[in-house]
Amino acid sequence: MELNLFMIKPIVEQALKEDIGYYDLTTVSIIPEKMRAKAVIKVKQQGILAGMPVVKLVYQLLDPTVTVNLLQGEGAEVSAGMTVAEVSGPARSILTGERVALNFLQRLSGIATKTRAMADSLQYFNCHITDTRKTTPGLRILEKYAVRIGGGRNHRFDLADSVLIKDNHIEVSGGIKNAVSKVRRNIGHTIKIEVETTSLEQVTDALEAGVDIIMLDNMPLEMMSEAVSLIGDKALIEASGNIDETTIVEVARTGVHYISSGSLTHSYKSLDISMDISYGDK
Repeated sequence: MELNLFMIKPIVEQALKEDIGYYDLTTVSIIPEKMRAKAVIKVKQQGILAGMPVVKLVYQLLDPTVTVNLLQGEGAEVSAGMTVAEVSGPARSILTGERVALNFLQRLSGIATKTRAMADSLQYFNCHITDTRKTTPGLRILEKYAVRIGGGRNHRFDLADSVLIKDNHIEVSGGIKNAVSKVRRNIGHTIKIEVETTSLEQVTDALEAGVDIIMLDNMPLEMMSEAVSLIGDKALIEASGNIDETTIVEVARTGVHYISSGSLTHSYKSLDISMDISYGDK
């Protein structure tokens, strides 16, 4: 999956502004202006790498004279002690950009690693893991990108992407059929309609309304299996609600097509990655 650098440039610029402030007081005070340096970025634990183009962009924006040599590609399986990139150029610039570069790389790799583990658990099922909109404000495009690198799929990027009729919409409309009818009067023919259901009665209403995707939200496994049988091939089926590594296989066994999990982007652990710097002549 390609990362749209045009879209993420403002995100990286803001991160640099946030971290550097007016200027890097400590580095400018200690490191001579003309000193050169080389650095290696090393992974300290096993995982899936994501965010390497972001590291490169950090230094392109900070100082174009810094050279970043990427030794591993996106989605690479890495292990403790592996060097994934080399950085060379002005010592001040390398030091100043270190934290921002690693922050992006560690977090995106953490998301990719968690996603890969959950995606691998579904390899024997006709089922895919997908993310949600439970992302860090301002970082959604990057976090959803990391999900794709890890082998997952993306749900809606934003509220204009597609229709998802949830419990509050249903309550205000007086039922699923009314909600679907209202939506159909306002959308184009290319937009799919998904409805969130919590009971078999709502599943039946969604089927009668002819929706494209039916979400089974927080359903007990037995009810979920009944719902899958009821729906058959009349709609795509998504399971959602507190699904993680401990429950994903049981949910997949019910026959759903997609499992959405907010934990991919809100409950991951950043991958442990560091930068080691060696200094040259002044």
